[in-house]
Amino acid sequence: MTFVVGLTGGIGSGKSAASAWFESQGIIVVDADLAARDVVQKNQPTLQAIHQAFGDWVLQKDGELNRRALREHIFKTPEARKALEQITHPAIRSSIIQQLMQADSPYAILVSPLLFETNQHELTQRTLLIDASEELQIQRASQRDGQTEEQIRTIIAAQMPRANKQQVADDIVLNDGHLDHLYQHLLPLHQEYLTLALQASALKKQPD
Repeated sequence: MTFVVGLTGGIGSGKSAASAWFESQGIIVVDADLAARDVVQKNQPTLQAIHQAFGDWVLQKDGELNRRALREHIFKTPEARKALEQITHPAIRSSIIQQLMQADSPYAILVSPLLFETNQHELTQRTLLIDASEELQIQRASQRDGQTEEQIRTIIAAQMPRANKQQVADDIVLNDGHLDHLYQHLLPLHQEYLTLALQASALKKQPD
């Protein structure tokens, strides 16, 4: 498998802008959120398992997952959240691994809001945190998603605390909201990741 950099950050931190920049440099980006959506598509085994575990109410009339009803249910019931994660996390991980194995760029980016919480960082050789103050997170997320401050604070509270992420991430970029500043920080990291990927590749080719 190619050298993998795990990219994470809280809601509204700017991780999507960062992953889009890496993509513009020709780097393959695997998105854990997209993998999470794909595994619960209609007729997928993961959706069938969710249906069996939770009942008919999790499906819409067309057989698609009723995301809103399920999201509201797991926010209110921690046990339901755990049960859902036991079904979805292995399927998401399997999908991510498959995509990373197909990546043909010098290194690959795994972008995941729950990189550390779900142990997806175990699939990476390096981790990058796109960091932002809580005030900026709330401001950006409310403008982008139209969610209330209360809803955004609930999402932030459900994620690993910012200080904990700062302690475990290999690299941290503070995103103050100016894209040119973000890109200026990402460019030297990109060069570093290219070097690290080359070194890792050379080590693999060495005879035992």
